[in-house]
Amino acid sequence: MTKKTVGYVHLEWTCPSCGTRNKGTDKICVNCGAPQPDDVRFEQAAQEELITDEAVIEQAKKGADIHCPYCGTRNPADAKICSQCGGDLSEDAIKRESGRVLGAYKDKPAPDVKCPSCGAMNPATARQCAQCGAPLRQSESKPAPPPAKPAAKSGLPGWVMAGGAIVLLFLCGGLLLLLLRTDDVKGTVADVEWQYTVAIEALAPAEYKDWQDQIPADAEILSCSDEVRRVQDSPAPNAEEVCGTPYTVDTGSGVGEVVQDCEYRVYDAMCRYTVMEWQMVDEAAASGNDFQPDWPALSLAVDEREGARDASFSVIFRADGRDYTYHPATLEEYRQFQPGSTWTLKINKLGTIVGVEP
Repeated sequence: MTKKTVGYVHLEWTCPSCGTRNKGTDKICVNCGAPQPDDVRFEQAAQEELITDEAVIEQAKKGADIHCPYCGTRNPADAKICSQCGGDLSEDAIKRESGRVLGAYKDKPAPDVKCPSCGAMNPATARQCAQCGAPLRQSESKPAPPPAKPAAKSGLPGWVMAGGAIVLLFLCGGLLLLLLRTDDVKGTVADVEWQYTVAIEALAPAEYKDWQDQIPADAEILSCSDEVRRVQDSPAPNAEEVCGTPYTVDTGSGVGEVVQDCEYRVYDAMCRYTVMEWQMVDEAAASGNDFQPDWPALSLAVDEREGARDASFSVIFRADGRDYTYHPATLEEYRQFQPGSTWTLKINKLGTIVGVEP
């Protein structure tokens, strides 16, 4: 998938000295003046609004802020010299953490929060209580839910599925062992039969379905409709953009980037068409109970031709009052089974012949 930027929002950080929530771009606490530590984490605001100030957006695009290794002052990502002490920021500067997913984009109005000091209700966006001035910590508001993910398929618990798979494997293994076990039975050839068939073909329209650019030149198109041919990460002509839930990512600058994971479903014409092909329209057959099989005579019309030939052989054995059927693979093998001859039959537990010996 590709990431699509929806916009940028202000983040917040909580002063470890007095507990006041500050705007992410504030370098010092607006309540007590304490500098922002380099290890404090940015958080989402209770309600996020997209920033319209292009200067703030451009600064966020430059990347994570850096903290001076000499005095700890926070500086923009492109700063070369510390704004506080003039120290060189080209080496040993501490770059802020970035790329952390903070949660789903919170663009809906947030419920009011209660002041932990006096109990007064305040807007969720307020950083200090309007009644007593106490700081309203971020924890007083509900945390943002994570970005929405595809719903998991419903079904049985994993341990039940795993146990079922083990039982099924055991049963299949037992059945396989059962089929491999055979009994030797003496059988006498009671009857033999051969059957020869020849397909008769004629040209007729055959219907298929394929992408329009894959259809043969001599085909007749019946109908077409747009369908998804492929899904890709980049935009393309005749593509539908499908995006997930927007979520906020920490850029390390005090500003969050609101992004969506998007994919592009490319549509193309899927068509039903017909082409003229040789198809079986009839069949000629011959059969017998001897050892001199012959192909059936054909009588073809002017628009017909001979198709595939097929030969099949059957030997009926009688053993212990039961009949068993065996199918030789070739004419040479078939001719070995003279009526009245005795053979050793290998019979599996399903009553099927799996081998014969003289």
